[in-house]
Amino acid sequence: MKKILAISIVLFAFTAATFAQATATSNASATIVGPIGIANTTAMNFGNVAVSATVPGTVVLDPAGLRTPTGGVTLPATAGTVAAAVFNVTGADGYTYAITLPATLTISFGAINMTVDTFTSTPSGTGSLAGGSQVLSVGATLNVAAAQAAGTYTSVTPFTVMVNYN
Repeated sequence: MKKILAISIVLFAFTAATFAQATATSNASATIVGPIGIANTTAMNFGNVAVSATVPGTVVLDPAGLRTPTGGVTLPATAGTVAAAVFNVTGADGYTYAITLPATLTISFGAINMTVDTFTSTPSGTGSLAGGSQVLSVGATLNVAAAQAAGTYTSVTPFTVMVNYN
């Protein structure tokens, strides 16, 4: 009887150890999405601007390409080329992305400068890649000094618009 009891205790100990732990396995995977891209299709142009000899002003160019003058700035009937900057954003269909606009840009005519700031965009802040692409339009504010010298002002370096997947 003692022998049977001893064998039972040994068997129970092995059986209990077998049920004290369990294991399982799993696979892992990842999907790399295609990179997001952005290409400029239209350059920003504030068009023709007339200035006051004594009062500074601005030209606000919205993302739709509409201009609004303030202060000593007027917009002549001969508008010239007026355009918001337009970009084509491409990437994975259905993904959203964040938009980062520049803070300021200097445009120059020789040694004479004007500042472009207060950049805005449509869409604003975040875009969505329906069908894998979206048009992004960018406007800004041109700051014009009183008696700003006549000439064609251009940026020495282009401004940067950055997009990143959310």
